[in-house]
Amino acid sequence: MTGQWEAASQALSNISVSANPNNDPVTIYGSSPDLKCIGVGTDAAVFQSLSAPSYAFKVYAEQKLNKIRAEAEVYAILGQSEFFSTCFAATDKFLVLTYEEGPTLFDCLLQGIPIPDQTIQDVEAARKVAREKGLNPRDIHLKNILLQNGRAKILDVSEYIHPGNDFRWEHLKKAYDEYYQFISGTPMPYWLLETIRKWYHQWSKFYPSFEEFMGTVFKQTNYWKKP
Repeated sequence: MTGQWEAASQALSNISVSANPNNDPVTIYGSSPDLKCIGVGTDAAVFQSLSAPSYAFKVYAEQKLNKIRAEAEVYAILGQSEFFSTCFAATDKFLVLTYEEGPTLFDCLLQGIPIPDQTIQDVEAARKVAREKGLNPRDIHLKNILLQNGRAKILDVSEYIHPGNDFRWEHLKKAYDEYYQFISGTPMPYWLLETIRKWYHQWSKFYPSFEEFMGTVFKQTNYWKKP
């Protein structure tokens, strides 16, 4: 098993990742015919090895390399779990993880794939598991939750060792409970979802409450749906 991922990881020598300001996704430099980019976040990019497709490599931006060991530690604490990936190894540049199939919840909104209530229940259960192990499950959002056969699989646990509540999951769950029924199964344009994402990071500057912010978002979404 170790030999497989070590051989596959050689393709990463042609890849570098750089962080960007304003919480924007990282930029990837270079390419390899043996790698398929399957995810891009604000700290890292994730690649699937085509020669060893059961593995995924989470390559951190050069400015974020200090997060690698922290995330590996969280995976070690979580152990084997139906809700989280498995981490096989950590190097000074990347994590070696199980490749997880399925669209993210962000992809589901883009493609109009219905998100079942079971997915939300699974995330709640996963957070309970993490808390019981002394972790602080936070930074849970649309792009790091996968839909797998109607169930949830959570990606990116790097923030679980930090204190405080960012309320991202609570806000997402509230939006699902109160508004998702009105857009379920309707493909949403990328520009609209990205606009909402950027608004979200600044909502407290312009709205006295999250409820008022969500009301504005819903109006914009509903306006877009009108023929």
